[in-house]
Amino acid sequence: MLVAIASYGTRNDQYLMQLVRQYQSMPYQTHIVVLSNLAKDAGKGVEVLVGLPDEKDPWSLPFSHKAIFASRRNDYDLFVYSEDDTLISERNIRWFLELTTSLPKNKIAGFLRKEVDSDGLTYYPDVHHNFHWDPMSVTKDTGHTTASFSNEHAACYLMTRNHLEHAIASGGFLVPPHQEKYDLLCTAATDPYTQCGLRKVIGISRWDDCLVHHLPNKYIGTLGIADCEMQPQLAAMMEMAASGATSRALVATEPRLKGWRLAKDYYEPARTNATSLIPAPARRVLSVGCCWGATEERLAKAGKEVSAIPMDPIIGACARARNVRILQCDLTAALRDLMETKAQFDCVLLLDILHLVPEPKIFLHSLASVMAPGATAVISVPNVNAIRIRWKKLTGSLEYRGAGRYDLSGVHAISLAQIRDWCAQAGFRATRFVPAPAPRTAESGFRRFVPLRSRSSILALAEHFN
Repeated sequence: MLVAIASYGTRNDQYLMQLVRQYQSMPYQTHIVVLSNLAKDAGKGVEVLVGLPDEKDPWSLPFSHKAIFASRRNDYDLFVYSEDDTLISERNIRWFLELTTSLPKNKIAGFLRKEVDSDGLTYYPDVHHNFHWDPMSVTKDTGHTTASFSNEHAACYLMTRNHLEHAIASGGFLVPPHQEKYDLLCTAATDPYTQCGLRKVIGISRWDDCLVHHLPNKYIGTLGIADCEMQPQLAAMMEMAASGATSRALVATEPRLKGWRLAKDYYEPARTNATSLIPAPARRVLSVGCCWGATEERLAKAGKEVSAIPMDPIIGACARARNVRILQCDLTAALRDLMETKAQFDCVLLLDILHLVPEPKIFLHSLASVMAPGATAVISVPNVNAIRIRWKKLTGSLEYRGAGRYDLSGVHAISLAQIRDWCAQAGFRATRFVPAPAPRTAESGFRRFVPLRSRSSILALAEHFN
């Protein structure tokens, strides 16, 4: 086994030594290479290589491991890369080897980072913002239930020699330092999945074997979700695998852009700025594009009768655990079921979804079939024309390149005039607009988060007319 550890500076040296001790205690013939920008003593038998692929950019350091793997690919059976604060255990390695024997050649076993607080509770720092499970990827074909998570970054990966040969042959492995979907540091650990033709899957049925410890535990309370929010999702995937059911997401929620600011936030706090626009007399609310259910739960506690069409059945399981009534995630099927029961809603809630659907006016029009006379729609969309976004588009930022061109980015151009037009063509009259900040992470179902970045959004209240 060849292990390459990226270790910049000295801040994480305490964790680095913990990693070295862990690898040296394993029953494998292991050689450890530490990649650093400075000379350091990483222990007996550990090779330390000093230097950066790009001397002008310290973030390029992690890319050093690729050339080392390639040049020594005939000398080892297993190749391990990680950052210096991510602990891979023997249990993780044994699981990787077991699952590898049953996976097709285009799939590779991967891991998810965990953090643990002083009470022993587990958190998942990489589960945040727009990152989510792919409902179409859930399978039990290998004898184990596996699924793909849209955030491939776990600060580490394992490869067999066959995997490495495949990655090198793809032309996407031995490349200069670069960044696309992820920043430079993360890209070094995700290139095998994003541009080498290997799809990362995580073993849901052997969950604990798939978790690697992010030793600093520094994101607890600021980024990610707690285990209590992950368990309903795991249970939903196990049920899907057992029944053989597959399901597409309500809409494609991954804009073809780097970053998350124009994507659907699966874990946003209760959107009180949007729910405050719901007319007081409205009692029956339909939320379209529900995620983990913080907003819907708050509405239900305020006395509203809330039904929700989830983004997918996996994240919808979180809302169901909050006692929100969850419908099918297929819009046509959900509306058909509602019409059969003659359900009529006083308000429809559309939070950050309309800019992602291929035909917004058709999407809006379809909802009219379950709206009571005089019903309203509360619409929230990110402000693609905000000055900050327009400036970044002009300066060529990957994060916003093509924003507003749905064919290029998966995001429609949004303006007050565009919203009025969509509403009018669908039988609605937009009566009120509220440009408002949409702060990311104010609170969650289990604790209050420290606010991260914020983005501008447009809130609209639209009345349906028959």
